[in-house]
Amino acid sequence: MATLKELFEQATNKKAESEVQMAVSGSNRKYYRLQSGNESLVGVVGTSKEENTAFIEMTKHFTRKGLPVPKFILSSEDNLLYLQEDLGDTLLFDYVKKGRQTRLFSSNEKAMLHRVMEILPKFQVIGAQDFDFSICYPQPKFNKRSVLWDLNYFKYCFLKPGGLDFQENVLEDDFEKLADALLAVPSESFMYRDFQSRNVMIKDNEPFFIDYQGGRKGPVFYDVASFLWQAKAQYGEELREELLQTYLQSLGKYMDFDEDEFRSNLKLFVLFRLLQVLGAYGFRGYFEKKPHFLQSIPYAMENLRELMAVSDFSAFPYLLRVLRDLSELKQYKEVELDRPLVVTIYSFSYKKGIPNDASGNGGGYVFDCRAVNNPGKYERFYNLTGLDEPVIQFLEEDGEILKFMRNSLSLVEASVKRYIERKFTNLMICYGCTGGQHRSVYVSQKVAEHLNQKFGIEVHLIHREQNIEQTFPGK
Repeated sequence: MATLKELFEQATNKKAESEVQMAVSGSNRKYYRLQSGNESLVGVVGTSKEENTAFIEMTKHFTRKGLPVPKFILSSEDNLLYLQEDLGDTLLFDYVKKGRQTRLFSSNEKAMLHRVMEILPKFQVIGAQDFDFSICYPQPKFNKRSVLWDLNYFKYCFLKPGGLDFQENVLEDDFEKLADALLAVPSESFMYRDFQSRNVMIKDNEPFFIDYQGGRKGPVFYDVASFLWQAKAQYGEELREELLQTYLQSLGKYMDFDEDEFRSNLKLFVLFRLLQVLGAYGFRGYFEKKPHFLQSIPYAMENLRELMAVSDFSAFPYLLRVLRDLSELKQYKEVELDRPLVVTIYSFSYKKGIPNDASGNGGGYVFDCRAVNNPGKYERFYNLTGLDEPVIQFLEEDGEILKFMRNSLSLVEASVKRYIERKFTNLMICYGCTGGQHRSVYVSQKVAEHLNQKFGIEVHLIHREQNIEQTFPGK
């Protein structure tokens, strides 16, 4: 079986000097950046031949249509591995990060969002012309089966784990009615299906669309709903309306439509997309134990509340009742978007690896205490930890640990101040030593107490190898 490095050499006539795995979110595919000198390509390892084939064939077609997608380079014979153009590392989601966090989007951020919405109709309409939808995976067309799959995804992966009692047979009746309403609209364009800011990359100040392999023939409304009501996008009503206007003006170049009818249909698809997204968050969070998906739930629930407040969904009375009850559940109402900062501090042994970040943010500070004089070298300290007075006295009289702690605190305190100012909610700090028993335990305990006292923030302290946990409440 071919390797990515072999494909790289075949495509470039150069041996790859490096192969570095890239970060992914919800995908089962693995991405690698392969480089040789100034030559850089992205290699993809997929688990489904059919899904990879769909992406490859779509990419070839969209490239012929002049659409902004990564260039396909080369694939293995079975299509389980392939190479594509390296578009860099800037996702649209990150490009508009400041706007998402403050809800005040800069002119550059707005301009890029408008550019994306201007391109989307071309992708949907021109991209559908002469396209062979039979290669789509897992379905060639938006149909009743796929609609009911997503609605049941919401029911089984989000609604039931949430603990809400409901009459399943009555809810199924409204699911059927909603499916019929969704399928009654025109459905001849290319439906991206997961069109959101994490699936747009920015290169040379231009947007490129990625991860469209789940696309199929379907209505244009779904993609508009997916993008403008993305859970963590935080566009707000005013900017969302501006972006919708840009989309409608662009769409008018490619097809005729009635704007009032469009807006009415769009609300149905916003409802459907929000249910599908909540199902995905439930599956990834509750079942796959990926916490960053759970962190998106409050944003999606807030979108759902806003939608129900301004839309008439009386055709689906029981579904509406269930959603209202769901939005009032304690676990979804108590999680505010402006939560206070919580700092999590670990002591650990390098022999057992650096702790994972349960917040889903990918980690934070990691400080190596192993250069400090080690009490563990002395037999009298074998059965003691950095919490015991003899060890504390040894470390403080030696003095190395105090200088080390002051240096680390200068970095940590600066970050805590900025995290509070920018309304970030999680910061992880790890102190490691050889056994996770003496030096790292001492420093992490002192730092936890110091940060709680100085900033009045909640601090979770975990001495991992000692199986000790302590919480310092916020003030």
